[in-house]
Amino acid sequence: MALGQHNFPSWDRYEAAFRDIFARQYYTNHGPLAQQLEARLAEHLNVRHAMCVTNATIALALSAQALGLKGKVIVPAFSFVNTAQSLAWSAAEAAFCDVSNETGHLTPELVEPHLADGVSGILATNLWGGAADVAGLQRLADRYGITLYFDSAHAFACEIGGKPVGGFGRLEVISFHSNQILSATEGAVICTDDDDLAAHVRNIRSNYGMGRAVPVGKTGNGRLSEAQAAIALMNFDDLPQLIARNRRLHDAYRTQLADVPGLTFVAPTGVTASNYQNVVCRIDAEHFGLTRDMLIKVLAAENIEAAGDRGLGAQRHEAAAQGIALPNTQAWCESILQLPIGAQVEGAGVEVIAERVRFAQRHAAAIAEKLGA
Repeated sequence: MALGQHNFPSWDRYEAAFRDIFARQYYTNHGPLAQQLEARLAEHLNVRHAMCVTNATIALALSAQALGLKGKVIVPAFSFVNTAQSLAWSAAEAAFCDVSNETGHLTPELVEPHLADGVSGILATNLWGGAADVAGLQRLADRYGITLYFDSAHAFACEIGGKPVGGFGRLEVISFHSNQILSATEGAVICTDDDDLAAHVRNIRSNYGMGRAVPVGKTGNGRLSEAQAAIALMNFDDLPQLIARNRRLHDAYRTQLADVPGLTFVAPTGVTASNYQNVVCRIDAEHFGLTRDMLIKVLAAENIEAAGDRGLGAQRHEAAAQGIALPNTQAWCESILQLPIGAQVEGAGVEVIAERVRFAQRHAAAIAEKLGA
């Protein structure tokens, strides 16, 4: 059983959509399906502008350039490598900040001590179908007169106080990677209510679909293909069922792992509606009896794909070399366990996975000895 959502339309729907693309012979360059997807996203997310691009890394890079970021930008150390690397194209520099040990997100209290001269923005992440304290971060950004925007890769179809994630900060980037609930197999959308900012994003993205011409210092090929748009639109049609399935599996995990010593179930925080696309736990090795990595090996032997940080927090090594202490990021990287949920998991699969986790905990001493601990 594999990690990730991996939602894909039925073969009949897929074949019909792609025969239509081949008959039209319009494969990219802001085609009719890409335009349809953008319009549908803008309506669903209640934003003025939804601009689809090749992938989330390109989306973040285009965003930093369009925002005109210079100098240092606060980035959570517990984030993906591409989040920080996206700043390089605009000549900005990531300044790493620790995250909350409770939620894994930035908080205003953790960010404010880093807001020295030369900081032009905050790039916050919204993880696992949850969100950071967006209102608190916005108040902080406003007080210091700096830009706030979000890497909301995991947060499509989530809401904060009834408002869809996608409309917060100056802009937000949402991923359509296969791991996400709305999959285009790969892709992303940049969302904003700022007309001038949207014009800059479109002019940087490509000369197709750029709308109003504005001067930009750089351009990049960030166009979404018609194939990607077709798959995203079909998964969009299925979205209510996908969220319901995730919620059902998420609740089953929570119930069946509730009494496992040394295992803490991490529920989505900061949102009033979640997509429930990730199952996240933390392993306390002292009480569970095995380290997180040992448990991953046990599950792998049963053909269950579990993972640790999956690249989250890789920047902590760079930060450590700079003498920056990141105790909460380090704790998350050592304890986080992600379990399968999505198209390849059914209720019976959750029962099997939970039973294997409980078995590993009950027999932890023998397993640890076998693994050479």
